[in-house]
Amino acid sequence: MRVVIFGSTGGTGRALVEQALDLSHEVVAFARIPAHILIHHERLTVLQGDVLDSAKVNAAVAGADAVLSALGVGAGFANNPEVLSIGTRNILASMNTHGVRRFICESSYGVAESYDRAAAAAKVVFRTLLKRVYAEKAMQEQLLRRSNADWVIVRPTVLTNGPKRGHYRVAEDLRLGMMDRISRADVAHFMLKQLTEDTWLRKCPALSY
Repeated sequence: MRVVIFGSTGGTGRALVEQALDLSHEVVAFARIPAHILIHHERLTVLQGDVLDSAKVNAAVAGADAVLSALGVGAGFANNPEVLSIGTRNILASMNTHGVRRFICESSYGVAESYDRAAAAAKVVFRTLLKRVYAEKAMQEQLLRRSNADWVIVRPTVLTNGPKRGHYRVAEDLRLGMMDRISRADVAHFMLKQLTEDTWLRKCPALSY
């Protein structure tokens, strides 16, 4: 399967690239700064581009069988506060142009209706320190929900750089607290499984150990 990965230089994105190659997929890694991708592989193509550039996004999606997004806001959020929503809009438009159906997207626990299931202390963080980021993630999710794509919105709890375990809790109605964690490697593991499974199609599963 040929997959294009947006957000390929972030923690989850790097894990997606590595694990997708291990699974024998053909990988297109879309990166604003290609030098940040240190992997070299015969099945890996690195494309330079900004997700806000619709033409570059369109070129990346052409020929793909599926899209995986681990886009984050990063240090540039203040300059491009709508990076997730505009980027997702560009990706969805390109998918429609090229007839690509499946879109697996990393969001966050606490976005949209999952906010109601979060611990009280976590809610304070979501509506204060992360207010702008979570508003942008909510917009990203709305775009996916309104699309005709075969999407899965993955909502991990607090991310770590721990190893892949291959087992974790998955449910739409998980009630999680401030101490719940999951590694980026396991988020990538779950996201890649969704390329060929339909259990969570058009659903928003939360992930945690």
